[in-house]
Amino acid sequence: MYRNILVPTDGSDITRHAIDTAIQLAKTVGAKLTVISAKEPFPYSAISEMQPVPPQEFFDAQERIASARVKIATDAATAAGLACEAYTVEALHPWEAITDTAKSQGCDLIVMASHGRRGVSALLLGSETQKVLTHCNIPVLVVK
Repeated sequence: MYRNILVPTDGSDITRHAIDTAIQLAKTVGAKLTVISAKEPFPYSAISEMQPVPPQEFFDAQERIASARVKIATDAATAAGLACEAYTVEALHPWEAITDTAKSQGCDLIVMASHGRRGVSALLLGSETQKVLTHCNIPVLVVK
């Protein structure tokens, strides 16, 4: 059925529920888990002589945050006896990092959280989940 399941994480509680779902599914079908967390790129337009945060400090902080997010998932997968790979990827748009990683790592299912935006905010802001659904030809399981 599925051999490699991708689960993106942003560190939120609902994402943790998606991770748990992906782990249960991977155990059931004998798949491995691939975890990704997107890092924000440095806001280069803000470069001036008066930098509030030096670029390297910003990159290091983003890496620490993303690494901590994927560690939660990899620890849970390891405790469940699953093979698991983790990636932190810099991306302006997380949905692009998710779809690119799914393709490059040969994932055949994406399990991700829905943040449940409704009404006008969903139309104006969109959601990463909606964009993955729109731009990816890999099946996506949305966890609420």
